[in-house]
Amino acid sequence: MALGVGIGRPSRAVLVGTATIIAVLGLWWVSTTGLRLLNPLRLPAPIEVWTALRQILDSGYAGATLWQHALHSLGLVARGFAVAVITGVPLGLLMGWSRRAEALVNPIFLLLRPIPALAWIPLAIVWFGLGDTGKIFVIWLTAFVPSVINAFTGVRNVDTILIAAARTQGASTAQVIRHVVIPGSMPMIFTGLRLSLQASWTTLVAAELVGAFFGLGRVLNIAGQDIFPGMIMVGMAAVAICGAGTTWLLGLLERRVINWRQAV
Repeated sequence: MALGVGIGRPSRAVLVGTATIIAVLGLWWVSTTGLRLLNPLRLPAPIEVWTALRQILDSGYAGATLWQHALHSLGLVARGFAVAVITGVPLGLLMGWSRRAEALVNPIFLLLRPIPALAWIPLAIVWFGLGDTGKIFVIWLTAFVPSVINAFTGVRNVDTILIAAARTQGASTAQVIRHVVIPGSMPMIFTGLRLSLQASWTTLVAAELVGAFFGLGRVLNIAGQDIFPGMIMVGMAAVAICGAGTTWLLGLLERRVINWRQAV
C-alpha cells in the first residue's frame, strides 16, 4: 500500500505562485544588475535593497530598527481596526435589522461616507496632535465604513423564510437575531472586515507620512527625503508582509467562526 502518497505535496496554486515570484525576482535582477536597463535611482538593484535591509535591522533607520517600526505600525492598525469592528459591525447589524435605526443613522452616514479618510488627517492633527491617537482615529474612520456597509448588507441578505420559520417555532426577537440573523450575516461581515483591514494598512502609511516618530510610514517618508530607493523598497515590502500576515490571521479566524461553510 502506498500510504502517505501525496501527503505534504505542495498544491498547484502554491507551485504557480512560487514560480511567479521567482520569475519576477529574476526579471528584477536582470533589469537592474544583469543588463542595467533601469536607472538605480528609479528601481534599486536587489543588492541595494539587501544592504538597506541589513542596515535597518542592525543599526536602525529613521530612529528605530525595522522590528520596532513594524511593531509600532501593527499596534496602530490593530487598535484602529478593533475600534472599527466594535463600533461598525453592531451599527451595521442594527441598521440592517431596524428600519427606524436605518432612517435615523443613514442620512448622517451617507453624508460622511464620501469624505476620504485621508482628508481627516489635518483635522486629526489639530484635534489630537502628532501622537498615535490621531492616526488611530483616521484608521478607525477608514475601517468603519466597510464594516458598517457589509454588516448591513449581510442582515438584509438573510433569507426571510428562515426568520419566519424561527418565529413560527416561538423564537423571540433576541433569539432570531442571535441564532439566525447574525450567523447568516457572518460571510458578508467577514468580507467587510477584510476590506477594512486592507484599508487600515493603506491609511496607516498615509497617516504616518505626516508627523510620525516611528512606523513603516516614517521609514518611507525619511527614505524618500534621503533619496534612498533601497530603503523605500524595504519599507514597502515590510508593509506588504505585515498586511498579508494580518489578512492571513483574519482568514484563520473566519474559518473558525463560520466553519459550517467548509462542509457546504
